[in-house]
Amino acid sequence: MFYRGKFSDGGDGRDMGAKRQRLGDPGSSFYGTSPGSSYMYNPTPYAYAGQPPPFPVVKLRGLPFDCTEADVAEFLHGLDIVDVLFVHKNSKFSGEAFCVLGYPLQVDFALSRNRQNMGRRYVEVFRSKRQEYYKAIANEVSDARGSSPRRNVPRAKSYDEGKDSAEHTGVLRLRGLPFSAGKDDIMDFFKDFVLSESSIHFTMNSEGRPTGEGFVEFASAEDSKAAMAKDRMTLGSRYIELFPSSHEELDEAVSRGR
Repeated sequence: MFYRGKFSDGGDGRDMGAKRQRLGDPGSSFYGTSPGSSYMYNPTPYAYAGQPPPFPVVKLRGLPFDCTEADVAEFLHGLDIVDVLFVHKNSKFSGEAFCVLGYPLQVDFALSRNRQNMGRRYVEVFRSKRQEYYKAIANEVSDARGSSPRRNVPRAKSYDEGKDSAEHTGVLRLRGLPFSAGKDDIMDFFKDFVLSESSIHFTMNSEGRPTGEGFVEFASAEDSKAAMAKDRMTLGSRYIELFPSSHEELDEAVSRGR
């Protein structure tokens, strides 16, 4: 599959390309139809004259520094968002992001949003390439694992100490999930623990779109505490942040999405 690229994360040898296999899976929206999409662009295999279709990714620049994945999805309203990757420099958000779309022809519609406003700021939209996107993935994973010499170590230590001292109730909140993540992805992420689909919850915005956050209910407080060892490990191209939570916070977040 031309869609896969290989990056070793330098830690346990996991293949970044294999972790993104859902992008190249023949059953994904890139190759098949997407009934819920506003744009039904699924060119036949002959549309590119025997050549593989271009990788559908754009680069956004000038994003607000409090921007979320839900904001990007709203900015590109109507397009199939497969993944959003925020770019960091010196452990700080740079205002840039890569957005992988469902179909190559959706890139042109994303480009039509160039210099449109998100809040008070106008956002620039550029064509990008698969290699540039995967390079950004590798940089983000490297920084997340602390291999960057410019990482803000004291702040990270304080941040971790706060998590370690938090009380566990058996519920963890997940942040930074790919929009395309499903319950099977979460179960695989926590494969050392016994989870059921009913114990996994994704939060939605007021329009019913994923926010990039979710909650997992574990069998016990001891299990949720042990699962914190997965904090900042990767799911697809994204590293996932974990936070001790509660059933009350879970219920409130799920109700808000309804």
